[in-house]
Amino acid sequence: MREGDFWSAFDRRERNARMRAAERYDREGKGKRNGPLGHIAIEVLREMMRIIDFRTGRLDPSIDYLAERLQRTRSAVHAALKRLRAHGFLDWIRRFAPREDAAPFGPQVRQISNAYRLTLPRSAAELVRRLLGRAPPPDDDVTRRREEEERVAAMLATLSAEELARFRAGDTALGRELARLGRAIDRNAIPPGGLNPALRV
Repeated sequence: MREGDFWSAFDRRERNARMRAAERYDREGKGKRNGPLGHIAIEVLREMMRIIDFRTGRLDPSIDYLAERLQRTRSAVHAALKRLRAHGFLDWIRRFAPREDAAPFGPQVRQISNAYRLTLPRSAAELVRRLLGRAPPPDDDVTRRREEEERVAAMLATLSAEELARFRAGDTALGRELARLGRAIDRNAIPPGGLNPALRV
């Protein structure tokens, strides 16, 4: 797979929500010592969020860069990357480039830094959606909903007990029986034959 097909634009508004989701995932899965990701993986993920190209999604730091940036060993960074991938927070493809000094019968390519892509496991994705959806609705939407609720309440207040029963229960057996009882209430009398046995308590 080519980098252009692997990467896609990254919404910068998700950065903080994704970090909170990863931290919560790690905290909730914590055992006696560490969570499933570990603090170094959280550091690596935060650095990935910092350097990603939001427009293209390009993300290809070397392990040496991450180790130097975070002041961690290469092996610690490598292990953190593997944990992030195993738990669904990161994916990557290996990349190669032609060797300029390749011998005729030797290796013709050399491995270069991986192409990384930020991903989310299902539980973290749901939390990110909730975090991003917490903004209050626009004032005009709140006003519109309040006016609609008041209009419906005013309309219901004008209905008789029979009409209210039909409105609430619809044209069903229960709705028809409730409408019959509502009609009796409107007349302030018990319906002929008393209550339907099916409705007696």
